[in-house]
Amino acid sequence: MPRIERSATVAWEGTVARGQGAITADSGAFSALPYTLASRIGDPDGKTSPEELLAAATAGCFTTSVGSELARDGSPPERLEVHCKIVMDEVAGEGHQIVGAELIVGVEGAALSDATLERAEQGCPFTTLLRKAGASVTVHRA
Repeated sequence: MPRIERSATVAWEGTVARGQGAITADSGAFSALPYTLASRIGDPDGKTSPEELLAAATAGCFTTSVGSELARDGSPPERLEVHCKIVMDEVAGEGHQIVGAELIVGVEGAALSDATLERAEQGCPFTTLLRKAGASVTVHRA
């Protein structure tokens, strides 16, 4: 597999506490997704956050990994759905940290074994990154 590089740009105006930002994918896939500190730590109010984008990226990566493992097992799914919740919490002496990721996997048209889920988790660069950073990663079936 070739080296993969992706990028995004954030523009922020004002103070962190009262300002606002917009996240744009350099690919053009999304543009000017709004976020604020208030929407990041409280009610999202229709805005995104870095944590939500990490959840989306992790779910996307894990979906690809599960699909690849099922195909390798000779049982490609008709449909996959992965929900990811990223958990950020206060860590004593370290401030707020990403401490966990919870993934819920739904599969239609294929049998999903524990071994396949384990291989998928080991093969997903995002779950690997989170685990290496000290976050817990849990995977459940829908």
